[in-house]
Amino acid sequence: MVGIKDVAQRAGVSVGTVSNVINRPATVAEATRERVQAAIEELGYVRSESARQLRAGRSRIISLLVLDMANPFFVDLATGAERAAREAGLGVMLCNSAQDPAEEAEYLGLFAEQRVRGVLVTPADPAGGTLRAFARHGIPYVLVDRVAAGLDVCSVSVDDVEGGALAARHLLDGGHRGLVYVGGPAHLPQIQDRCVGALAALAEAGLPPEALVRIETERLDVASGRDAGARLLGMSPRPTAVFCANDLLALGVLQTLYTAGVSVPGDIALVGYDDIEFAAAAAVPLTSVRQPAQRMGRMAAELLIEETGDAADTHVHQHIVLMPELVVRASSMGPRRS
Repeated sequence: MVGIKDVAQRAGVSVGTVSNVINRPATVAEATRERVQAAIEELGYVRSESARQLRAGRSRIISLLVLDMANPFFVDLATGAERAAREAGLGVMLCNSAQDPAEEAEYLGLFAEQRVRGVLVTPADPAGGTLRAFARHGIPYVLVDRVAAGLDVCSVSVDDVEGGALAARHLLDGGHRGLVYVGGPAHLPQIQDRCVGALAALAEAGLPPEALVRIETERLDVASGRDAGARLLGMSPRPTAVFCANDLLALGVLQTLYTAGVSVPGDIALVGYDDIEFAAAAAVPLTSVRQPAQRMGRMAAELLIEETGDAADTHVHQHIVLMPELVVRASSMGPRRS
């Protein structure tokens, strides 16, 4: 490893001068600065972030732990967080819990070992046990895509109850009187909230809870959607309207129905959730409930940066709830049912 002493020796200056070139270049004469920069490039010197962190007393890295990096929704969320971090001169460590509380606990342990500046997290553990254990380390964290119920931390989320109601009302307005909800793992609060919203819309229309049939899946991915689609095909009577807990599930359902020759939306109207980029590009453009993922990630990162920055003493925890939006496309625009 090339150290700062090696650079100083090659440039013929003191270690302090090299440090000034790296950290306070304006204080060094131009000729000296150029000589030190040439030595740095020649030797391939890279400063030690761990040593810098020890001197400064805090890290320049924030961690982002999401449920599933294969889901474009979380890619967009990470993009928003990364942009806010870069503007503040910080880096982002991106990790994937794969919806597994055990993996979430391992990553939180790693973040504590590395003494990261703070953490943005979409929890996989519905009971919050892993986060309560992590809180003992004194590292600030912000919940993303999750309400901070009972926790004294910041959170940025979307009103998923309203999102579920938007999807169900749209299908009910099309004349459908029975819906199927294809949800992911039942323990995830987002999945539960979207179902609660759909049930509320049914109640508004004077329909009983039994008018909503729920199909649970182990994961929130396309393969699980294909499996759910096969189960839909085996139902009797076959449903005319399906609401999926995210767009990946909806795209999987659409693939199965298309392969079986079932018309969407002619035979079955279909609505997804998240409005990822692929929703509009599907063979049948997908109606979806849009979440402002990039905005959510940026706002969460800004709250964490404020809490861990110079204004930490005056920081007040905030619970920001953003509103979803229904984006109507061809997958739900069939002839109105009587």
